[in-house]
Amino acid sequence: MRSKLRVIARDDSRNDETDRALPAPKVSETDLYTPVKRLLEQQGYEVKGEIGAADVVALRGDEPPVIVELKTGFSLSLFHQAVERLRISDAVYIAVPQAPGGRFAASVADNLILCRRLGLGLITVDCRRWIATALADPGSYRPRKSAVKTNRLLLEFARRVGDPNSGGATRKGLITTYRQDALRCLNHLHAHGPTKASIVAKETLVTTARRIMADDHYGWFRRVRTGVYAITPKGLEAVDLYRCELSRLAA
Repeated sequence: MRSKLRVIARDDSRNDETDRALPAPKVSETDLYTPVKRLLEQQGYEVKGEIGAADVVALRGDEPPVIVELKTGFSLSLFHQAVERLRISDAVYIAVPQAPGGRFAASVADNLILCRRLGLGLITVDCRRWIATALADPGSYRPRKSAVKTNRLLLEFARRVGDPNSGGATRKGLITTYRQDALRCLNHLHAHGPTKASIVAKETLVTTARRIMADDHYGWFRRVRTGVYAITPKGLEAVDLYRCELSRLAA
């Protein structure tokens, strides 16, 4: 059975109100040891540091050892080390210090998913109050599939004309299905001048033509009167910029 850590370890000699006003101190890996050790000891483990290649090893009765790798931040090498420790025990945690702000919270969320995929546990240490918290325990993980995201992906694939993007390109300037629909509207207005949105939708087969031109995310369209749209100067530039893509869509 995999070990689970549910109790928070803290140093009660510190004042919470005072510590909340203080910036998080710079820490080393050894600074993380005491709160992590206390967390394990509250679970009934005997804990020792630097056993073999492991930063922390904890034993409780006849259970498999719990191993914790201490690092001052998330890194690929940390995950490499933790995965290597899985050859010794299934109960492997990584421990990192907390940092203030949303950036660290987002990093924790991303790395928590990675930990679960790898079967690792995750501990964070608040170094202002010296609290160690187990956010995840080691164990197998099967993420829930999102039918909505799967369907959205398949729909985008099916509606995309050709293969206009190179894999690995940045999001800016990508030829998405939405952009292709906007280009169809742009091409029609370029050829026919100001046109009612209903006619653009009918002639281009873009059912969302009115919404695309009204929202005007790319700055290509302007409304000349109710329900009628024309091209802006930026739209004329886009005709030249996307000439190859317009030819592909017209084929």
